[in-house]
Amino acid sequence: MEVQRELSEIIRTQVKDPRLKGVMVTVVGAEVSPDLKYCKAYISVLGSPESRREVMEGLKSAMGFIRRELAMRVNLRNTPELIFVPDTSIEYGVNMTRLIDDVTKDLHPEENGEEEPEDEATDAGEE
Repeated sequence: MEVQRELSEIIRTQVKDPRLKGVMVTVVGAEVSPDLKYCKAYISVLGSPESRREVMEGLKSAMGFIRRELAMRVNLRNTPELIFVPDTSIEYGVNMTRLIDDVTKDLHPEENGEEEPEDEATDAGEE
């Protein structure tokens, strides 16, 4: 967990690559191998597929810098080699929420400020 937190902080504050600016980049998870040689960092990018590709390229080009910063911040026997893996779970969740909202909006129109159509049979019986 400490590796994930530090990676997130380094990417957010230290990496100056223009491909990472103006895009929300999140380190969703980090798995360090038992021998501390490798670290898979799951990266989520909110944006277009093009911006996701650019962010992953930016992270790969800054990998040496990120690894060096991680070595200074985290007390590990070895500094693991970083492997950045794209993670689309947050984007998937946002899309699912939007789809659910669209479906429920159609099911409950009165909750969205729309009035339900009145039953004409009731109006006719009152006259």
